[in-house]
Amino acid sequence: MTNREYLNQAYRIDARINSKLEQVASMRDLLTRTNAALSDMPGDPNRDRSRLEETVVKIVDMENEINSDIDRLVNLKREIMRTIKAVGNVEYRMLLELRFLCFKTWEEIAVELGYSIRQTYRLRDDAIDSVSISEDGSECQ
Repeated sequence: MTNREYLNQAYRIDARINSKLEQVASMRDLLTRTNAALSDMPGDPNRDRSRLEETVVKIVDMENEINSDIDRLVNLKREIMRTIKAVGNVEYRMLLELRFLCFKTWEEIAVELGYSIRQTYRLRDDAIDSVSISEDGSECQ
């Protein structure tokens, strides 16, 4: 695993969490919608209940996945933070933290640090090259 792949892991997990949160919101929205068909024929009262229960179970399962992903993200961010703190250059550390822990774009980082985008990219390459990932750190997803 390259340094860049290692550092980008947190961003990918964060994106998956956000995607799952959107899915849960969508499922909750579906639950709140009523789709009552008017008919004078008696229906099966258990049919709608089982659909509702299935949807609730799916939401609970997805929320459990989200919680698990959040735990992984917190642990990974802690590990990445330790890795970044080991970088000797303060400027590199700031740049790496803004990108790989705060998930800012390179353009936002350039403005925040007062550099041109070109200079930021040069610093980026040097900063990423200065990262030393441990054997056990490369095993994270």
